[in-house]
Amino acid sequence: MIRRALLMASRSDGLKEFSAKAPVARNVVTRYVAGDGTTEAVRTAAELAEAGLLATIDHLGEDTVNLEQADSIRDAYLELLSGLAAAGLAGTAEVSVKLSAVGQALPGDGPKIATENARVICQAAAAIGTTVTLDMEDHTTTDLTLDTLRTLRQDFPWVGAVVQAYLYRTEADCRDLAYEGSRVRLCKGAYREPESVAFQSRADVDLSYVRCMKVLMNGKGYPMLATHDPRLIDIAEALAVRAHRQRGEYEYQMLYGVRPDEQARLASQGEKMRVYVPYGA
Repeated sequence: MIRRALLMASRSDGLKEFSAKAPVARNVVTRYVAGDGTTEAVRTAAELAEAGLLATIDHLGEDTVNLEQADSIRDAYLELLSGLAAAGLAGTAEVSVKLSAVGQALPGDGPKIATENARVICQAAAAIGTTVTLDMEDHTTTDLTLDTLRTLRQDFPWVGAVVQAYLYRTEADCRDLAYEGSRVRLCKGAYREPESVAFQSRADVDLSYVRCMKVLMNGKGYPMLATHDPRLIDIAEALAVRAHRQRGEYEYQMLYGVRPDEQARLASQGEKMRVYVPYGA
């Protein structure tokens, strides 16, 4: 719900202006967003690492409308990766990239432009010893994003995929992706999707999430379980035991500013706990 609200706010010019000026709104934003620039993002990643937490960092931006904007966001990621390397954080922080932010929706060659921009980001990540995960967006981009994933994995097999449990197709996608070396983030999904493609009730989404977890835990890939739901975390722990997975052979992921005490608890128990950190203007 928090991510959905932030997505809606990011697309409203009025809300953007309000959040920039209203102290109360800014206080809310600063709880969930690391800051405006690279310095703040790197500092947040360092604070998380000191607390025993991993990070995946997302530069805010969707619905890129021109090539210059796409290239600017690509360059922001390159600056971020350089900053992480300089701070010695390549071992604890990676980046998450929305393909819409780097050009996927541009007319004509948008998917190709996004793939090439993502490739440049992957090359920079590989050079410093970290990884990249391709965020998933609304259902109309799923096949395009998976096409880019397959292309990038030819040279960077560690590129992470994201699947959304509320889509009917996701259990099958998990089966396709649960192979050796495949990093897969499973989340519930944050976009408003039609009944023709997605489960509508919370109970049905949760059941789908559990089915998808079973596939990933019993597969040969590396599951990244993105949830704040204590019931699903308990089920994940049970599934890990049944699948004979040791701690470190999967990880939990949560949003920055959401259930920080639970993040700390999981890390203190020896679980890999990665925090999704947005930053940007």
